[in-house]
Amino acid sequence: MFATRIKRGTMGGIMGGLVFGGMMGMMGMLPMIGKMVGQPNAIVGFLVHMVISSGIGASFGVLLDSMANSRVKALMAGLAYGSFWWVLGPLTMMPLMMGMGLGTNWNLVAAQNMLPSLMGHMIFGLVLGFVYNRAENCFLSGTFGLGDKDHKGNLDKEQPSPRLV
Repeated sequence: MFATRIKRGTMGGIMGGLVFGGMMGMMGMLPMIGKMVGQPNAIVGFLVHMVISSGIGASFGVLLDSMANSRVKALMAGLAYGSFWWVLGPLTMMPLMMGMGLGTNWNLVAAQNMLPSLMGHMIFGLVLGFVYNRAENCFLSGTFGLGDKDHKGNLDKEQPSPRLV
């Protein structure tokens, strides 16, 4: 069960990371992410971003599984978690990793300048929460979670359903 939470969270983190990574690429932010590991280029930045996204997704599954037991709750938990990571990531940890010190971005002007990043983190969280909630059906029944279960949660054997390979 614990491993399933991690798998679902990682899947959500990867999907959210792909969406947010695409947004970051269009805004030219990926080289800055690569700079955190000493390689200021977009490809390294995207790879670092995806590793971080996977870890954040896995931690979502471990920490917030009980809050993500319905679609709406999963979306709200993802939205809050993405916002939390905006404070922890670009406002706190990234300046530390880049040698700028603790609290560099803890002011209104810096936070306002990083509002596009907040929106990206919120979208990441929404995708994470959605995929996490829907992935339960994939892992437990082997389907895409498209509503092919009866009212008791049993797979409807009468109706053919798409299967994961």
